[in-house]
Order: sequence, then structure tokens, then C-alpha cells
Amino acid sequence: MAEQSDFQKKFFAKGTGGTLFTQKEFDDALEEAKAEIMAFAIDSARQAVIMERDACAKIAHEMDKEAQKGDDTFISEIAKAILNRIPSQRQ
Repeated sequence: MAEQSDFQKKFFAKGTGGTLFTQKEFDDALEEAKAEIMAFAIDSARQAVIMERDACAKIAHEMDKEAQKGDDTFISEIAKAILNRIPSQRQ
């Protein structure tokens, strides 16, 4: 099981009897949960963009292998441009 977030630790530490949260505690926990969800969504979207870019570059490389005659590597240059358009996203 993955390590529990602070929100999960707080929730499970309270148990199930009686009042679990005051309104402020609930609001704080909700805010923290929203932040965790947004961080995960942003990272997932970034990974999806990188995967799509890799797939496009692979297609371009395959097309280049089929069309390559002499020194014509235009499609390979396109593939490199696709992969390296925003290198900072590969971190």
C-alpha cells in the first residue's frame, strides 16, 4: 500500500465515532485533497503529452525509414523537433 497522505492520516486517526471534523478541519482537509488531486491531474496530463509526442516521433521515424533516399532526412528532423519542442517537460 502506498504511503498515506497527511489528509488520510488525519482522517483515519480520528476514527469513526462521533464528530470526525469541525467545519474548519473539513474545509482544510478538502482544500488539501483538492490540491493533491490537481497535482496528480497536472502530472498525468504532462505524461500524456510526452507519450503522444513520443508516438508521433516514432511514426515520423518509421516514415523516414520508408522514404529515405540519399541524404534526405527531413522527416527525421521533424521527429527530432517534435521530441525536443519543449525539453523541460521531460523532467
